[in-house]
Amino acid sequence: MACSEVEILTRQSIYSRVLMNEHRIAVVFPGQGSQTVGMLADMAGDFKEIKETFDIAADVLHYDLWRLIQEGPADELDKTIHTQPALLAASYALWRVIQNKYSLCPHFLAGHSLGEYSALVCANALDFSDAIQLVAARGQYMQEAMTPDTGAMAAIIGLEDQVVAQICRQAINQPDEVLSPANYNSVGQIVIAGHRSAVLRALVISKEQGAKIAKLIPVSVPSHCELMKPASDRLRKLLMNVKLNQPSIPVLSNVDVKYYSHGESIRDGLARQLFMPVRWVETIQLFIQQGVTTVIECGAGKILTGLNKRIDQNLQCLSTVDLANLQMVLSMVSKVSKPVTGMKG
Repeated sequence: MACSEVEILTRQSIYSRVLMNEHRIAVVFPGQGSQTVGMLADMAGDFKEIKETFDIAADVLHYDLWRLIQEGPADELDKTIHTQPALLAASYALWRVIQNKYSLCPHFLAGHSLGEYSALVCANALDFSDAIQLVAARGQYMQEAMTPDTGAMAAIIGLEDQVVAQICRQAINQPDEVLSPANYNSVGQIVIAGHRSAVLRALVISKEQGAKIAKLIPVSVPSHCELMKPASDRLRKLLMNVKLNQPSIPVLSNVDVKYYSHGESIRDGLARQLFMPVRWVETIQLFIQQGVTTVIECGAGKILTGLNKRIDQNLQCLSTVDLANLQMVLSMVSKVSKPVTGMKG
């Protein structure tokens, strides 16, 4: 199902700069929070790569992942042990759609938290089947790292980074409490994570400090804080048995905003990622410094597309959230890539 000529023309301004030779493209991959029951349903009939990818995942996981994302229930899909493989498979399936049609060669890749696994798979640094096993285990380790309701995450909007960091320190009133910035998502938009009691105190202080929004995020696991150190230790051991290659496309690490150079750096980055903050603002800013003018979000949802636009309004931001948007991406890619014949896998 192709987009009409009118639909393409109405968005032509979005892609016009992409067609210039000096343009650079980055592809980014979303993390948890992008999942919805029914995602990719409007694309599966047009692109066989989608169902093929989920069939591979099902063989690894020993359950029907495609049926889960299509039928739910939502509370099962939202369990991190299911969410992580589902989003990885969705991103890789859409990447295969683009690659098998036009063989896009982006200049850089990055992923938000879980999305980093998608980036590494698409850069040929990590086998997809191995990645599915890894993220399923990652979700299990994260869930088992602490008892339910012990931790929490919250979004703080409208305060500067250093103010939020200070609030986290101020909200801790027990020697063993943990609270810190977890995701630097956009300018003035930070997620914090730690013990629930400390998070709740931080929300009160944030509102007193003038935050536009300070609210809990409905998650079962407080990611990217010291509470995930036990999960990180378990994941590091698992990663020792996984083959990792130098990425064929540069992949930027969440942890230190540097490009992965070899397998050991990937192992270290993926392990540390669980208890270190996601530095997304710096990621996009580095892309811009290196000439990137177009960022494609490859996966379910369009959360990163919104964040990226707020980081720099001059960025051309595209997503594959639904069939119409995917067709727009394919239309743009067709202008900068050559069609391919046959399947590339």
